[in-house]
Amino acid sequence: MNELDQKLTATFDGKVLRKDLLHRIKKGTNVPTFVLEFLLARFCASDDQAEMNSGMEAVLASLQDNYVKPDEANAAQSKVATKGKHRFIDKVHVRYVEKEKCHWASLENFNSQRIAIGEKFYRDNDRLLEGGIWAEVTLAHNAIEEDDYAFYIEDLRPIQISRFDFDRYCEGRTQFTRDEWIAAILRTVGLEPTKLSKRVQMHFIARLAALVEPNYNYIELGPRGTGKSYFFSEFSPYATLISGGQATKSALFYNNARRKVGLVGFWDTVAFDEVGGIKVKDPDTIQIMKDFMANGRFSRGAEVIADASLSFVGNFDLSISQVVNSVEHDLFQPLPAEFDLAIMDRFAAYIPGWEMPKNSSEFLTSSYGFITDYLAEAFHYQFKHTNRYEEVSKRIRLGKSVEGRDEKGIKKTVCAFLKILHPTGSPTDEEFEEYVAYAVECRRRVKEQMNKRKPDDEFARIDLSFLNTQGQEVVVYCPESKAAPATQQPLRRQLNEKLAPERDVAAEAIQEPRVPEVAIRVESTAPIVSPVVVPDELVERHYTIMYGDIGHSYESIIGPYLRGAKTVVIEDPYIRLQHQIQNFVRFCECVLKAGTVKKINLITGYDDNTQFADIAEKLDELKQSLLEMDMELEVKLNPNMHDREIRLDNGWVIKIGRGLDFYQKPGGWFEVGANDLSLRKCLETKVDIFRA
Repeated sequence: MNELDQKLTATFDGKVLRKDLLHRIKKGTNVPTFVLEFLLARFCASDDQAEMNSGMEAVLASLQDNYVKPDEANAAQSKVATKGKHRFIDKVHVRYVEKEKCHWASLENFNSQRIAIGEKFYRDNDRLLEGGIWAEVTLAHNAIEEDDYAFYIEDLRPIQISRFDFDRYCEGRTQFTRDEWIAAILRTVGLEPTKLSKRVQMHFIARLAALVEPNYNYIELGPRGTGKSYFFSEFSPYATLISGGQATKSALFYNNARRKVGLVGFWDTVAFDEVGGIKVKDPDTIQIMKDFMANGRFSRGAEVIADASLSFVGNFDLSISQVVNSVEHDLFQPLPAEFDLAIMDRFAAYIPGWEMPKNSSEFLTSSYGFITDYLAEAFHYQFKHTNRYEEVSKRIRLGKSVEGRDEKGIKKTVCAFLKILHPTGSPTDEEFEEYVAYAVECRRRVKEQMNKRKPDDEFARIDLSFLNTQGQEVVVYCPESKAAPATQQPLRRQLNEKLAPERDVAAEAIQEPRVPEVAIRVESTAPIVSPVVVPDELVERHYTIMYGDIGHSYESIIGPYLRGAKTVVIEDPYIRLQHQIQNFVRFCECVLKAGTVKKINLITGYDDNTQFADIAEKLDELKQSLLEMDMELEVKLNPNMHDREIRLDNGWVIKIGRGLDFYQKPGGWFEVGANDLSLRKCLETKVDIFRA
C-alpha cells in the first residue's frame, strides 16, 4: 500500500476497499458497481490478502447463487418452486395495475410480472414505484392454486448503507490535503489520478456536481466511450439514467391521472443519456422542463417543488476545431430541435467531453478508494442537508459581463466543488480561484454557443471574468475557442439565407433593400407577432420557422404562390389524426381563397385498416363540402410514403419539413391561437419554396 492507501485505511477503516477487486468481478457480470461493492464491503473490507482472497470467493459464490442472468430466469423460478423460497440480488420494480386495483412487483431478470408484494415494502421505498431499486429480495412460492400469482416477496432489503455519519465523514476529511482528497474520490470511481492531468481530474469532479448540488443542470457532449453515463447508471443509487430518448411530462414531472410526482421527485439526479435522440411528443414537456430548470418548481394542475438535478449527456461526432471555426455550426449541434435557447441558457455548465480520455484499463486504479455506496451516501447527505451558496456569494467577485443566469450557474458550480472537495472547512484563496475559473469557463462555453445562434446581441457579453485576491480582473476563455473568430465575434445570422455569409445585417439593409423574409426571433415573456412579408415579385425562399414563433399561417407561407394555379398536389404522410385532418381543412380553406384553384390532389398515409376507414370517412365529408364550393378533392392513401411536398401547376414547389403539422398543440380551446393559426406557436421546421 502507498501512503494514501495507508491513510485511507487508517482513517476510514471498513469504508474503503481495493478497486482492482471490483475490476476483476465487474468483467463477468452486468451488476451495477454500487451493488458489487456492497458485497465486496461485506466480505473484503480488509487489508489482509488472505481475508481478501476468501472474501472474493464469498462474493463470487453469492453472485453465483443469488444473481440471476436473464437467460436463467426459468431455472430461477423452478428453484423457488422447488425450495419454497430463495434470496436474489436483482432490481425490483413495482407497478400499480389500475384495472385490478392492485400492486404487482417484478424482478428485472426473473421474468415474472405478477409477483405479489406487501404494502409496507413500496410504502417504505418510494423509488420502487419510480424506476425501481436494487435489493436483496427473498422470493417465496405460493402453493395456493386458486390465487392468480405463483410468487410473492417475503423480504426486501435495499442495497444501501443503512446508517451514515456525516460528522465522521467530515472529521476524516480533515486528515487529507485537497489534492489527496481529489485522488481518493477519483480512485473511488475506479480511476488512477496519477495517470490523469490536473485539468481532466477537474472534469471528472465536475461530473459529480449534479449528485451534490440541488437543481443543478449541466450538459456534457463528447466522443463515445468516455464514461459520460457511468456516474448515473453505476455510481449512485440516488441517480437514475433515462435511456432510449423518450421524455414524457407524466414520467418526468407529474402524472395527473395518478396525482403523483414523476422522477424529479424521487431522485437526486435525473440524467438523459444520448440527449441528441430525445423525442418530445408533447411540447408542454419542454415548457415544464424550462420552469423546473429555472427554479426547481413547476405547475401542472398542482404546484410541485423538487430538488432533482438534470444532467444531459450525449455524443458529439463533429470535429471540435471545425465547429468553433464555423459560422454555421456550434457546440450544441447534437441537441434536438425542441431544445431552444431558453433551455440552453439554464445550463450552469458545459463540460468539454472531447477532452476526456477513452475508457481504457491503463486508467484504472488498483489502489484503495471509498466503497462507492459510502461516498454516494455522503453526496446524498450534502444534496439534502447542506447549502454553500451564501458562503460562495460572500467570497466570490465576478466581472461586469456576468449576467443573472451566468452568476447563478457559476456560483452553483463552485458550491458543488466545495461540497465534493471541502465538505467541512473552506478552501484556500488559490484553490477557491481555481474552482471559480473552472466554473466561469464552463458557463462561458454555454454562452458562446448561444451567442452564435442568436441573431442579435442578447448573449454578446461572453467575456466572463472574476476578480482575484489582488483585485485584478481575470477574463476566462475556453481553450477550444479562444483563437476562433467565428466563436468570439460571430457574424449575425443572415435574414435572407441566399445572401453572402460575409455580409452582416447592416450591410444587407444598405445593399439589398428588400423586405426580410424571416422574422428575427425575440426571446420575451410576451409573444411577438412577426408575420412573413413577401414582395410583389415572387422569389424563391429558404428559411427556418423557430420553435415558439407565431405569425405563420398557411396563407402567409403558401398564399402568395397560389396566383394563377389551377391544381394543387399535396403529399403529406401524416394527415390521419383528428388535428392533422383539421389542419388539412384549414389548408383547403386557404386554397379556396386564392380563387383560381379547381382541384386538390392529396396523397397521404395510414397505419392500419381501422385508421384507413376513419380517414376515408372524414375526407369524404370534406370532399362533399368542397364540391359545393366548385372544387374537386381527389385522395390517394399510400401506407409507404414518407416525403412532404406541395406542388402547384404554376411551377412553384413548397416544402415544409414537418408538412402541415408544424403547430404546437394548444393548451386549451379557450386561449389565443386555438382558432387563428397565425397566433398559434410553431414547432421548428424548415421551409423551402422554389420553382420546379
